This record gives sequence, C-alpha cells and structure tokens, in this order.
Amino acid sequence: MKATALSDELLVGKYLDGDHNALEILISRHQKKIYAYILMLVRNKNEADDIFQDTFIKVINTLRGGTYNEEGKFIQWVMRIAHNLAIDSYRNNKRMPIADGGEDFDIFSTIGLYDPCIEEQIITQQIHSDVRTLVSHLPEDQREVLQMRMYRDMSFKEIAEITNVSINTALGRMRYALINLRKMVNETGMVLTV
Repeated sequence: MKATALSDELLVGKYLDGDHNALEILISRHQKKIYAYILMLVRNKNEADDIFQDTFIKVINTLRGGTYNEEGKFIQWVMRIAHNLAIDSYRNNKRMPIADGGEDFDIFSTIGLYDPCIEEQIITQQIHSDVRTLVSHLPEDQREVLQMRMYRDMSFKEIAEITNVSINTALGRMRYALINLRKMVNETGMVLTV
C-alpha cells in the first residue's frame, strides 16, 4: 500500500517510528484546510503564514515529545492547535487605538458608540452554544460540510475535493443539514435571536 493511501493515524505512527516522509504526507494532505481556517480567523496572510508554520512546529514537538494521544482524529487535533495559536496571536497583537490629537480630533471617532450589554452578550453566547449543540446532532457527513461551509468559509468545490465527493453531493449534504437544523429548532422550540 502506498504511503499516501494510509490513514492519518497510521502516518502518525510511521512518523513516530522515524519515517519523516509520513509527516510530509500529513501536511500536504491537510494544509489547504488548515491554512484556510487560520486565514479565516486572522484575516491577514502574513500572520496566517506564521501561525500555520507555528502550528506544525507545535505538532512536531508534541509528536516527538510523546504527548500526542489518539483520542480524536489527527486533523481535529491540528485544527485545535491552529485555533489556539490564532487566539494567542490575537491577544498578543491586540492594542489600544492611538489617537492623533490633531486640530480636528474627535474622541468619539476612536471608540465604538455601541457596547452590547451583558445580558445581550450572555444571550448571544447561549445561542451560539445551542447552535453548536444542534450541529453536533447532525449526521457526520452533513455536520462536516456545514462546518466547512459556515465556519471555515470554504467553497463547495473545496469541500467536494476535501471530502472526496461530487459538488452535487456536497450541496445535497448542506441542504439536508439545514433542513435537519430547522426541524430540530422547531421540535425544541428554540429561539435563535437576541
């Protein structure tokens, strides 16, 4: 069997046994998906490049350190690392806006005029939590397409390539995912507006 046909878990095992080509296969297999996700989070190509590189440095260090556990899928683990690094990058780069203070200076142009109240923030967080719960109850193929489309902003062409199905199948899975979500919302009487 060719190495490129092996599962992610088998490739991880081969890498841990000293086959560095196995890691190259894993990276090339998932790089588009991971990079697209990082870019969606940070919206800056240079920053996305850095986080993508840092993600795989962390992956290599964790694998070499022997602390990787195979409880979940490899790609989900790597996406979680990328997500955490993007959040860390955001926190590290977050700065206060610098006010010019010139002749036509207006303090209100540097601050937001609307700050949602705590109640609205809590309601919004609850809605997001409820939607995640509903999405988790979808069949896996529908959930995967919905997450790629809605959370990672991937095109149906990209989704079809990654999931190894036709574009029509990807579109159909998305359609059924939305139908099933509507059905669950109606059955539970859930309210998804602030």
